Parts: sequence; C-alpha cells; structure tokens
Amino acid sequence: MTRYYFTEDNQLREISAPQSGCWISMVAPDEQELRQLSDRYDLDMDTLLAALDTDERSRIEMDENYTMILVNIPTSEEQSKRVLYNTIPLAILMAQDVLITVCSKETPVIQAFAQGKVPNFHTQMKSRFILQFLYQIATQYLQYLRTVDKRSEAVEAQLHKSTQNRELVELLNLEKSLVYFTTSLRSNEAVLEKLLRTELIKKYPEDAELLEDVIIENKQAIEMANIYSGILSGMMDAFASVISNNLNIVMKVLSIITIVMAIPTMIFSAYGMNVNMAGMPFAESPWGFPIIIGMAVVLSVVATLIFSKWKMFR
Repeated sequence: MTRYYFTEDNQLREISAPQSGCWISMVAPDEQELRQLSDRYDLDMDTLLAALDTDERSRIEMDENYTMILVNIPTSEEQSKRVLYNTIPLAILMAQDVLITVCSKETPVIQAFAQGKVPNFHTQMKSRFILQFLYQIATQYLQYLRTVDKRSEAVEAQLHKSTQNRELVELLNLEKSLVYFTTSLRSNEAVLEKLLRTELIKKYPEDAELLEDVIIENKQAIEMANIYSGILSGMMDAFASVISNNLNIVMKVLSIITIVMAIPTMIFSAYGMNVNMAGMPFAESPWGFPIIIGMAVVLSVVATLIFSKWKMFR
C-alpha cells in the first residue's frame, strides 16, 4: 500500500498524489507499486526490494539520484498466544524533492508519523524527518525492551510456582527476541555513526544535536538489551539446574523405594521356589506364614530407618 503525506500549515494531511516536499509511505508494496516508484524517481529496483528482505543489514547507500538509509526496526507478532519480538528492515530514501519509506509491514513507528503523533514533524524538512524517524525507532526499541523485562519477571514468578515447559518456552522466545534486538541495534549504531560524519547533518547544528540524542538512545537500548539478555540467560540456566536437581531427587527416592521393596520380594521369591519345603525355615510351622511376613516387614522397616538416618530421602 502506498500513501502520500504532506505538511501544510503545521498540519500533516494525506494527499492523493505525490508532490514536491511530500512523504511517500510504502507498506508491504507489491512489485507494480515498486516499479512505478522506481520509474518515476529513477530509483534502483534492487534498492527498493532490499527493504522487503528480512535478512538485510543496516547500511547507507548513496547514488547520484538518491540516498538510502536502511535500518532495522522492532516489531511484534503473536504466535500461539505468545508475543514474539523481531526486527524488520525499513528503508528511508531521499529522492529528488520527496522522502520515501519502504517497509514490509505496518509498525507503530510508521503509524505514529502517519497519525500526526510526532511533534514538530514536517515532510519538507528532510534531514529532520530522517532523524525524527531514527529517534522514534530507538524509542520503540526501549519500549519493547521494558515490555520484555516485565514479561520475563512475570514468567519468573510463574516458574517459582511450577516449572512447566510453557514458561520455559516463553523464556526462550524472549531470549531470542533480545538476540534479534541486540544484533539490529548494533547494525543501526554503525549507520548512526556514519550518518554523524556526513555533510548533511553537519550543515544543521540543531539536527546534529538531535542525531546525538538518537545515538545516546540507541546506545542505551543496546545496554538494556545486553543486560536483559544476560539476566534471561542466567535465569534459564538456573531453572534448568533446578529441574535437573528435582529430577535427581525423584530418581533417588524411587531407587530407595525400589531397594526397600526388593527385600520382601527376595524373601517371598525364595519361599515361592519349587523346592523341598523341609529345608526351608518355618516351613513346617503353623505360624510360618505370619512369621515370614513379619520378617519381611521388619527388614524393610530397618532398611527404611537406615536410609532415613543417612538423609537419603531429602
């Protein structure tokens, strides 16, 4: 879908056709839309398609007709009632007298600009537009990271009550999300540092300050992602050790019960063999059966007391 926005009288409004100083927003465009845009502004088709490749890395690409800034932005998707966070590429192109954004899906960052929620946003101010977009992306990372932290705390509280696979799988998904965030944030950091050295930003001191704010926010997001990733990794290891320890305790108790139950089994097996009963103790006695049962019970109790004294049931 392709939409056109233009700032007029400090108000952002949607227009029906592109014009000088407008913002062209392309969300999940088809090949025909990309082809029309490529022909109209003399853009490389491969450059436009790069924004739709989920494995594309962040970078800056300059050409005679355009300049492209490709960054990875955070996104969320629901899978089996679980929220999994990921990152997708977003391309910002400065072509002739318009600004173009290309992304494979609708995201909160794009929606914030399209709905006019970003203050002091003007489509005609190209460099400010780009920096505001990058700032919103860094802010979105921080917002998702705080959500991941709160969710991990909730899962940890559930794991204290019961260690089930559902909670462990959710922790794994959160840890996977943090890996995506960390990788994308580091790629974005390289783009921001390169952008800081370009003449485009150095011409406008206010924009340079905004870029520094973007870099600070991005670094903060990287630090938070690393911290939360370390916490989640340690939590996963700790609960894996707890589960393994609980399994060892259960197996130990079952082994002790097996040993205790083996004592009467051995006695009863001996008396159940097809041999001459004249040689078996208490075989001729009328009280033989209760005596043998009593012996088996006494020996089992003694074995239980011995294991209990050795603290084998703990």
